[in-house]
Amino acid sequence: MRIVIVGGVAGGMSAATRLRRLSEDAEIVVLERSGHVSFANCGLPYHVGGVIEQRGALLLQTPASLGARFGLDVRVRHEVTAIDPAARTLTVRDLDAGTDEQLGYDALVLSPGARPVRPPIPGIERALSLRDIEDTDALVAAAGGSGTAVVVGGGFIGVEMAENLAHRGISTTIVEAMPQVMTPIDPEMAAPVHDRIRTAGIGLELGATVTAIGERDVTLADGRTLPADLVVAAIGVRPDTTLVDAAGLERGPLGGILVDASMRTSDADIYAVGDAVEKVDALTGDSVLVPLANTANRQGRMVADVIMGRDAADRPVLGTAIVGVCGMAVASTGWSEKRLKAAGRAYRAIHTHPASHAGYYPGAEGMSLKLLVDPETDAILGAQAVGGEGVDKRIDVIATAITGGITASRLADLELAYAPQFSSAKDPVNMLGYIARNLREGLVETIQWDELADAVADGATVLDVRTPKEFAAGAIPGAVNIPVDELRDRLDEVPEGGLVVHCAVGLRGYIACRILEQHGQHARNLDGGIRTWQAGLSASA
Repeated sequence: MRIVIVGGVAGGMSAATRLRRLSEDAEIVVLERSGHVSFANCGLPYHVGGVIEQRGALLLQTPASLGARFGLDVRVRHEVTAIDPAARTLTVRDLDAGTDEQLGYDALVLSPGARPVRPPIPGIERALSLRDIEDTDALVAAAGGSGTAVVVGGGFIGVEMAENLAHRGISTTIVEAMPQVMTPIDPEMAAPVHDRIRTAGIGLELGATVTAIGERDVTLADGRTLPADLVVAAIGVRPDTTLVDAAGLERGPLGGILVDASMRTSDADIYAVGDAVEKVDALTGDSVLVPLANTANRQGRMVADVIMGRDAADRPVLGTAIVGVCGMAVASTGWSEKRLKAAGRAYRAIHTHPASHAGYYPGAEGMSLKLLVDPETDAILGAQAVGGEGVDKRIDVIATAITGGITASRLADLELAYAPQFSSAKDPVNMLGYIARNLREGLVETIQWDELADAVADGATVLDVRTPKEFAAGAIPGAVNIPVDELRDRLDEVPEGGLVVHCAVGLRGYIACRILEQHGQHARNLDGGIRTWQAGLSASA
């Protein structure tokens, strides 16, 4: 049995090595058009920035090492130019020799990945992208002679590239067409990310587009020019479907390769994995494009099981991701509030601002957490986290909870590891669960940061229950200040009618709401306190 895999790196090499572990008899051929078949593509920006100093650290395996350990026939600089599904043959070009050959297969696995988006901007040919080792080498060479750089696109790769170019001492600006960077997170969660980027000395042009790329600058739609010895295009990626189109294989509604749960394409002998294929969304079952290494690796392993006759099926995806931004971590899983609103789906949002570990233990860092919950079923729809230490494990716990069907309220019951240098006795994830349970049981009603203006316009009074010192340092316009510790003795000062109560992050506001409710006055707590409200205003300015 000959199995041919087109494309290496995550999906392709996971398939190849798993196939060998399952069968010593199969002939396994891997064809890779670049010069490297196994490399750490997520580490590429950090080599450009000099954080990962040795280029060789990115090269995980070579054709020789894969041949020695796994008995694989790995051919780099070999590009498949055509597929004949009826004959089960490939046309393969040796890019170094310039010759073609026909190669037959019994099973074919396509792992072509995703191509960088290259919009038709005048001068776009000068912009560099980052997909493989060859791109990395070109960027390292170009960065060596550059004093200024513009990164077009503020997604995960764009932000990583900007940080790493700045790390090299290059004056760098991000140009992003949307009002925020990293659109998978919501605007109030992106606000501290914007602050961190600017504090690091990186320019940030939001709601801006590049209309032309010159020899030493870029021109924006408003006519301004930015100096740019180096231009990096990080606008996004789209599935590489060149081969499947030529072979007449079906594509899905989003343009990716259409596969079933066994990763089979519309041809029973051809499979596809990785960034080029459409996945199934975990919340809706709809098609979604999620170009993440974890999913590609899992699909590669799984397709090997299918080819070898083992029971295996792909799982839906949450799109769980994390990125480092100038010492800050930004992570998300599931759906954002923006996406839920656009879909017309009911949800409940919860914001908290806990410390990474017990506040009395040195080194605690603040973070912002956001949980999105189905108000009817209590199912977790998504989560976001921004901060320093501990962001990753909180998102990982919540992603695991979603996969396991654990509801938002039951997060309160999770038994999580605790010592003061690692967490708090009530972990931030537990606290999200307590809040979700209080909301579900009707112990408190909340209002979101972007609903406050309408509530005030409708006659609600804002009651600030922070200390007078906190109030004097900055308050919501028109707010009345009665500290929570004085509230019971000053109930006669609380205005009649609708009340929106707030503190710094939400906890004291909740306590105040409980006091007021039990004294016959209804109040809503400003979710996430003034900190979330300020972040939201900053993001929408």
